[in-house]
Amino acid sequence: MTSTLPAAAEPARSPRHAQPAPHPRDLPSRARRILPGLAAAVGLAIVATVIGRNVPIVGSAVPGAVIGAVLAITLKPGERFAPGLKYASTFVLQCSVVILGTQLSIGAAARAGLASLPVMVGTLVACLAAAYVYGRVLGIPRDLKTLIGVGTGICGASAIAAVSPVIEAAGTDIGYAVSTIFLFNITAVLVFPLLGHALGMSQHSFGLFAGTAVNDTSSVVATASTYGSSAAGYAVVVKLVRTLMIIPICVGLAWLTGRRRAADAAAAGTAGSGTAGSGTADSGTAGSGTADSGTAGAGTAGARMSPGRVIRLVPWFLFGFIVAALVNTVGLVPASAHGGLSDLSNFLVAVALSAIGLSTNVTALRRAGAKPLLLGAMLWVTVAAVSLGLQAATGTLR
Repeated sequence: MTSTLPAAAEPARSPRHAQPAPHPRDLPSRARRILPGLAAAVGLAIVATVIGRNVPIVGSAVPGAVIGAVLAITLKPGERFAPGLKYASTFVLQCSVVILGTQLSIGAAARAGLASLPVMVGTLVACLAAAYVYGRVLGIPRDLKTLIGVGTGICGASAIAAVSPVIEAAGTDIGYAVSTIFLFNITAVLVFPLLGHALGMSQHSFGLFAGTAVNDTSSVVATASTYGSSAAGYAVVVKLVRTLMIIPICVGLAWLTGRRRAADAAAAGTAGSGTAGSGTADSGTAGSGTADSGTAGAGTAGARMSPGRVIRLVPWFLFGFIVAALVNTVGLVPASAHGGLSDLSNFLVAVALSAIGLSTNVTALRRAGAKPLLLGAMLWVTVAAVSLGLQAATGTLR
């Protein structure tokens, strides 16, 4: 498994809003540049979707990423594919998150019950804290441990898809994080039902356990269905409520990313000014207070991050996710459309992960080593233990 983990070429990290919107006259030429790579990703996603339908336990995203990685290593797609692959791994991925919102209902979240919230919130907090501590001990880069942490704590590939553009994660980190999450999803499908029977868990209790300790929806359904239909029904509701945690996590990460940018800009401005006390507008002094001076004062002001600035940092697709959930909540999305929209969201994730796989960078994968897998294993055990422990503490383990 380790040898086939997908990792994509690291894109240049630039502010999300640095590139101006293309002029309408440029759209045909831009479409021609995007088409080859996008078509390759879509074609591979179709193959991956067929595999996912015949082997539901693996889904469609991971086969797309793995097959894409193998093709990238053996065939080495040329530069003409790069624009389309980048488009598929960014914009298409973001669209999948928006469509995911149509599967959520604020009413369903309320009906999940207050009794389940301590377990959901507790496992998420424990997972993120553990990801920080374990990742630091293992020496794993910040973005990669963040992606593995949110993927384990919230909802697997969907959470990784939502968070990666917020923190401007490299494609290498996205591919490795998705593969790590997938490995332990499969392990959960095989191990958790046996554990549930050994502990004598009820259908309700196991549904809560599966909904909080397994990540991707398909794996949650597979795990809970093995235990019983009642467990599966409750697990899906818990899983959808857990998905709502994407919203505060993305807002928080956007705020932290903004603070880090402001601090980096202040440090760069101070280092470039040469002096701290010249008192001129161009010197980068602490007292200049101008937006472009690169001063420590400006950095401090930026680091405080006003609410308006935090809102501007939140990516467009997260707002789209919220709007889609609200539209579904008020009943504007027909129940008959839910299945098709879910399939569309899954297919777009498969397109994006196929593109990431087709952009594989073997050198970056080797550099990452086995430590991210170890982090995933440690978080998987931690989340499962905390879920069971919190159920025992709140009296829902029965």
